[in-house]
Amino acid sequence: MKRKNIILALLFIFNGCSINKVSAKERSITTPTPQISEEKSLDEKIGSMLMVGFMGTTAYQGSQICNDIKHYNLGGVILFDYNPVNHNQPKNISNKAQLTQLTQQLQNCSKDGKLLIAVDQEGGKVQRLKSKYGFYGNFPKAKDVKYMPDNKVAYLYQKMGAELNNAGINYNLAPVVDLAINKKNRVIYKLGRSFGSNPQDVIKYSTIFINAMHQNGVLTSIKHFPGHGSSLGDTHKGFVDVTKLWQKKELEPYRVLTQKGVVDTVMVAHVFNKNIDTQYPATLSAKTVNGLLRHQLGFDGVVITDDLQMGAIAHRYGLKNTLKLAINAGDDLLLFGNQLSVNNMISTKELVDTIKSMIETGEIDISKIEKSNNRIEKLKEKL
Repeated sequence: MKRKNIILALLFIFNGCSINKVSAKERSITTPTPQISEEKSLDEKIGSMLMVGFMGTTAYQGSQICNDIKHYNLGGVILFDYNPVNHNQPKNISNKAQLTQLTQQLQNCSKDGKLLIAVDQEGGKVQRLKSKYGFYGNFPKAKDVKYMPDNKVAYLYQKMGAELNNAGINYNLAPVVDLAINKKNRVIYKLGRSFGSNPQDVIKYSTIFINAMHQNGVLTSIKHFPGHGSSLGDTHKGFVDVTKLWQKKELEPYRVLTQKGVVDTVMVAHVFNKNIDTQYPATLSAKTVNGLLRHQLGFDGVVITDDLQMGAIAHRYGLKNTLKLAINAGDDLLLFGNQLSVNNMISTKELVDTIKSMIETGEIDISKIEKSNNRIEKLKEKL
């Protein structure tokens, strides 16, 4: 009787193993392979190149921003705390729970859950996640970082990255890699946004910053190419010419960081530099983007513009020319923050329709749109 039971048990084990093997084989055959995404419509290809700002602390299904994300496959959004329309109300950020809910709602509107959700979180004067909203909010300005031990710097930037990640922010428009070489510079030097005048210091601390963001699943953007640290003016307000002040060493952080392979994206400034292009500011300059940044420095990743509603661009170029020049220059993500002027708000539909009309007339080649889409998709694969 015992022998019979043993034989039956062995048969059961043998058959069970066979069944398991067949089942595993069947599972490997029947498990659905990832579906190849449908070809994007032209609207979606254009929408993928846009990063826009919007009013609202929520993004429910049916809201304008949610509809734009869905319909145009919007590349990204940028969030702000300060509301330029009603100073007593937040624009997008009021507290931790609200921001986490907002970013989740935004991702739920996207097709792939990889919408780029961006903020400017540098430290010092430029940090959107402030202590008054329940965040840490006391990250040091770049100028003070070099006086700290490296391990403390790494700790602070790890803390920043974790806070962004927990809030659902996956794209930090930082660090600043401009050199602090002009003491009269109001937008970089006087705000302490630079790690210093020595390119090696800037490279060192930028690398620590970028690595900390990456370890927390946050993409970065080094800025403001090809260098804003030598300027006197503020591109938020108007035309800024750095021709006589700019120094070639301002390119060094871009060259080294690009060679290291740590750069996700590069933000291009609105500065005019006759040494590089005698006609257009950097953002709208093919000589700067496709020439200097891509061909000479070898960067083939995503190039994002500074806000195209800033005075340096908005006061001198119409919307149509701005879009045409930016795309033809080689910019991939076009930033419209809807933040700088309540009278200058622009809809995603108007941006898409304007670009589409220029593709139809041949002023913009569709191949440029497709190249940018490919770069943006590669960037999102990192998320």
